[in-house]
Formats: sequence, C-alpha cells, structure tokens
Amino acid sequence: MGNGDIRVRGLAARAGGWSARHRWAAVGIWVLFVVLAMGLGSAAGRVEVDDSDQLGGETHAAARIVEDAGIEEPAGETVLVQSKDGGPRATDPAFRAAVADVVEAVEATGEVTDVTTPYDTRTISEDGRSALVRFDMRGASDTAGERVEPVLEAVERVQRDHGSLRIEEIGGASMTKTFDDAFGDDFRKAEYSAVPVALGILLIAFGALVAALLPVALALTAIMATMGLMGVVSHVMPMSETANSVMLLVGLAVGVDYCLFYLRREREEREAGRDARTALRVAAATSGRAIIVSGVTVCVAMAGMLFTGLAEFEAMGLASLMVVAVAMVGSVTVLPALLSLLGERVEKGRIPFLRRRRRGASGESRFWTAVLKGVLAKPVVSVVVATGALLAVAAPAVGMKTQNLTLDQEFGDSLPIVQTYDRLNEAFPGGSEPAEVVVRAEDINAPEVQSALADFRERAISSGASRGPVDIKLDDAKNVAFVHVPLVGGSDLDEAGASLDKLRDEVRPATLGTVEGVEAPITGGVAMSKDFNDQLVGAVAPVFAFVVVFAFLLMLLSFRSLTIAITSIVLNLLSVGAAYGILVAVFQHGWGASLVGAEGVGAIVSWLPLFLFVILFGLSMDYHVFVVSRIREARLRGRTTQDAIAHGVVTTAGVVTSAAVIMVAVFAIFGTLSMQSMKQMGVGLAAAVLIDATIIRGVLLPAVMALLGERNWYLPKWLNRLPDLTHDEPVDTPALATLAEKEGERVRV
Repeated sequence: MGNGDIRVRGLAARAGGWSARHRWAAVGIWVLFVVLAMGLGSAAGRVEVDDSDQLGGETHAAARIVEDAGIEEPAGETVLVQSKDGGPRATDPAFRAAVADVVEAVEATGEVTDVTTPYDTRTISEDGRSALVRFDMRGASDTAGERVEPVLEAVERVQRDHGSLRIEEIGGASMTKTFDDAFGDDFRKAEYSAVPVALGILLIAFGALVAALLPVALALTAIMATMGLMGVVSHVMPMSETANSVMLLVGLAVGVDYCLFYLRREREEREAGRDARTALRVAAATSGRAIIVSGVTVCVAMAGMLFTGLAEFEAMGLASLMVVAVAMVGSVTVLPALLSLLGERVEKGRIPFLRRRRRGASGESRFWTAVLKGVLAKPVVSVVVATGALLAVAAPAVGMKTQNLTLDQEFGDSLPIVQTYDRLNEAFPGGSEPAEVVVRAEDINAPEVQSALADFRERAISSGASRGPVDIKLDDAKNVAFVHVPLVGGSDLDEAGASLDKLRDEVRPATLGTVEGVEAPITGGVAMSKDFNDQLVGAVAPVFAFVVVFAFLLMLLSFRSLTIAITSIVLNLLSVGAAYGILVAVFQHGWGASLVGAEGVGAIVSWLPLFLFVILFGLSMDYHVFVVSRIREARLRGRTTQDAIAHGVVTTAGVVTSAAVIMVAVFAIFGTLSMQSMKQMGVGLAAAVLIDATIIRGVLLPAVMALLGERNWYLPKWLNRLPDLTHDEPVDTPALATLAEKEGERVRV
C-alpha cells in the first residue's frame, strides 16, 4: 500500500450529502417509495409457489401430471380404531359397531366423501387389534384444515361411546389444523416480539429513545416496501410464506445493522468535536461506504439461493436480496436526511437509568482494548488457539446427516396427534405416509394397463417393499390412476427410503415400465424427502462456488487487496463451519440439547445447511466489511498497520457488539419455538453470529492481520487493471468533510 493518487468518488458520500441538503425531499421520496411499493403490491396481488414447482425429479413429474389433468387431489383422512389392552378384536361385534359408528358420524357432517371401511379395503392389522376407516375431505385440499373441525368432533363423540377402543383421527387436514392451533400463535409471537427485543437492546446501546427508534423505523419501512415489491415480483417468480418469514428476519437484521453503523459513526464524530454537518459527511463517506460494500456482498450471497432450482429457496433468496437492497438504499439516503433534520434532537428521550457506557478516547471500547492488547502482543498464539477452537467446534459437522424430519422428530410427544402417528405406523408400517404412484396412460382401462397395475400391486408386496394393502384408485375420465403403497420402514426414513428405491428401481420397471406410453412417477412423503435431498446435494457446488467467488471478487475490488479478499473468505468459512458443528452436536447427537430446550433427533433438517451457509456468509460480511473498512481508513490516515488494526477493532467493537446482540436475541426467539426445524434454525443462526462477532472479529481477524502486517494491502501488479471500487477516504477527517462531495478530486496518500 504505497503512496499514490486516490480518487475521492464516494457514492455513499455524495448520496448522503445530497440527502442532507435536500432533507425533506429525501424523506418524502422514501415515504412515497414505501407507499407506492405497498400499493403496487396490493393491486398486483401475489402469486404463491405451486406444489408442482416445489421440487424436481419424480415428485415434480407426479405433481405436473395431476395438475395437467385438472385433478384436485382431496385431503385424505384416516381414523385409527384400535383395541386397548384386552379389548375387542376387529372381527368382534363391538369393534364392528364402533367402525359403523365412525362411518355414520363422519358422513353426517357433510364434509367428507368416499368413506371406506376396513372390511372393504382390508386395512386391518396382522394382530387384528387395529383397523383404518378412510375418507376424503370435500373441497380444496389446501383449505381442508379450515373445515375439518366438525369431523374431528364427530370422531371424538364416537370415542366417548366406546371406552374399550382407541378411536383417533389423523390426516393432512387434521394435522394442518392441529399445527396451526398449536404453533400459529407461536410463530406470530416470535415475529412480533423480534421488534420490541431489538428496540430494547438499542435503548440500552444508545440510552435515548429517538436514537433507538431510528434503526427500527428504517428496518420496518424497508420490510414494508419489500412486502409490496414481493407481490409485484411474484408474477415472475412466485413467493411463499416461508420467504416472508426469512425476509422479515433478514430485513430486521440488516436494517438495524446498517442504521446502527451509520448512527454510531455520526455520534462518534460529534463527540470528537465535529459540528453536526461535518459529522454527518464523515459518517456518509465512511460508514455509508461500508454499508454499500456490505449490502452488495450480502445481496450476492442471497442470490446464491437462486441457483438451487428449488422454488422455495428461490423465493427466499429473491425476497432476502430485495430487502437487503432496500435497506441499503434507505441507509445511505433517507437516514442522512433524518439525522440532518433531527440534529441534536437525536438524543431526545434520554433514559435516566441508562447511562452511556464509559469509553476511552475516540469512542474506543475499554474491554476490547484490553482484549486486543493481548491478541496483538501474541498474534501467533491467538491464531493457533482461536483456529483450533473453531475447528474443534466444527469437527462434528463432518458426520452431518440431513433429512426431512418426520412428525415425531419435528414435534416429539408434545401433541396427541404425534402419538396417533406413532401408533398408526406401528400397526401399519408406512401407512401414515404411503408412497403414491401417479399413473398416466392413453387409456387407463386398457387390458395391458390394468394387468400392469395388478402386477405392480402384487410385486410391491412380494418384493418386500410393502406389507400392503396396496390401494388403487382410478380416474377414468382423466386416464389417471393413483396407487398408494405403504412402505416397509414407516417413519424410519432410511429403511423407508430403501423400500422406495426398490419400488422405483425394481418393481416399476418390471411392471408398469413394460407398457408403452405409461408414465408412473412415484411421489409421497418419503419420495419428497429423497428428491429434495438429491436436488439440494446437486445445488451445493454451484451455490457454494457462486457465493464464494463473487464475495471474493467484491472484497478484492472494494479493498484493492488480494490478501484481505482471501482472509475474508477463509474467516467466514470458519464461522459457518463452527455453526454447522454446533448444529450437529446439539440436534443430531443431542449433546447439551436440553440446554436449549431441544432433543437429539438424529438429523439436521434438509434445507437448513444450505440456507445457513447463504444467510451466514452474507451476514458475516456485514461485520467484516465494517471492521476492515475502519482499519483501512486508519491506515490511510498514516497509522501503522498494527495501530490501525487496534484502532479499527476497538472503535467498531461497540457497534458490532450491539448489532450482534440484537441478531442473537432475534434469532434465539426462533430457537424457543416448539418445532425442531425452527429450533435448529434459531440456534444455528444465533450461535454463528455470536462466534462471528467475538472470536472471528475480536480475536482471529486482528491476529491474522497483525501477522500479515503490510502484506494485508498486497495487490499483484497484474491485478492493477481491475476496476477500482475503493471510494477511498482522504487522509484527515476535516479534508474528508470538505472533499467528500467533490467527484474526481485527487488526494495524495
């Protein structure tokens, strides 16, 4: 990093300067943008992700056949009639009477159709103690949960009349209703409590109500605008409810972070004796620039989800990308305008009992000053200890097992319906989630097709893939047949997966596969889990490569240093690896699971590793860019690299700590939910952010940079032709205040 000419171009500085001079115009434009985005989204409506677009492979092919045929598959329900200890068997009159009462009760509700008894369908267990009454809910399957209540009440009345039997209902509609009742409020409380938690932490950090409200206001308006934009964009790329939740989390995290970075720097400059106008310009040219670099990097990371080929991930990626972009733009435009309007009034609403923490000169954190003193005194020891600790934490990730969690893994024994699920699977292995073969032919009633269907039914059982009964339903008008095959293995996804492979690779080719023109993709819960995992595995390499390569290039162009670009990637990968290790240790192996109110379920939910990689890689760059930008700024002002590292880390420690505490608290809220998948997401995100803000940014980053010394700024001559996106700051702060708005002026460093 030798002497040379540096061009003060600062996009953030120019944007902040314009906003500060045209305060009301900037605020008005932002408000108009938010209102227009919400209005356009409301007018355009929203297109949700179709089931047929959720997955690829055979699951997608089966859904497409059903959709093309115009068939509305109803929500299927099952009533388990099971004798208690010493109770009647299925052939006894009392048992038959109970079955008849169930049939009569559910039909009387007027909400069901196609009711079948176990004596017609042979759905009686081998020991004769259990039997299944099956029926479909009338109307659309996606709204069946709203209409199933009368049916559940009817089954419950029958249960009261037959004390010697266990009579319980389970199915798509009843499970949807149960989960909505049990966890709908849970989710809403978690989402609603995120904002008060963030506000409370900001009050402690700033000690003033107005200063604390600004980051929350920016985040909320960014989220509102993005919600509207999602409606418009959904007509090109469908959105989902999951994308909403992820967008809210990411929007709150980055919106608060960006505003916090900006506001803290403006405060720091005012405390150093700058007038309000100068302080704002300095904040715009320094923190504003860091926000743009960080925002673009996070957007690139989120864009990685667009390469998965999974509609749900694509929706989450696009929604997250949009909210980060909106928050970034708001931070460098409307925020300077608001700070200019408020001036000293940003300190209004001081909380008497919340005194500002004592700091050293220039806003330096005393705690981190002490930590940095030890780290920089022995950087080799610090690197070895910190890296060794992170690698040890990451080690369990080597044995990570992913799968879609079964009902009992997801909810444990917290719900009665889970116990019904377990009892049904024990009596009828695979009966709760059978494989479904969707057969399409030119003429479904053709003799060769009917013969192949019968042969398939027979071989599915004789091959050992199923113990039966195999149920076949024909839709003559659409030339489609649905074959339901209970898989051996039941809720054991490994064993059930082997049964599925046997159906796909052996039974189908030898039967339905011999008839020309017949399509027979196999779907169902186990098949969806397998296809989802297969597709995710195929997406890992391109997503990983895209995120890492583009993040590397952005860091290279933004800091003009090959060394910083490489160390940025390595440190972020260490952070992600440590988060993976914690997830596997806690949720797969059950080590310390009780400490977070969880239990070892033997697997990590399939979508989480890739999701965490993208989210964490993006959010980690927030802190990294902010800290390294401050170090580089100090170096440009003439400090030695060692002094610049110490100054950059300790002056940003307060902001990074406050931002990290907010993120950890918000993510930890989701770790308190009852669903294991949400616990895994919350704990994984919270642990990774905590590690990133402490061990990575407070110990490993400064130790590595101290070891590298001047090599931190190394850029090979052959890379000098790369575009220069540094937007470098001049040497002294007063000069910065004067020159930040002058495009093209050159300053000697």
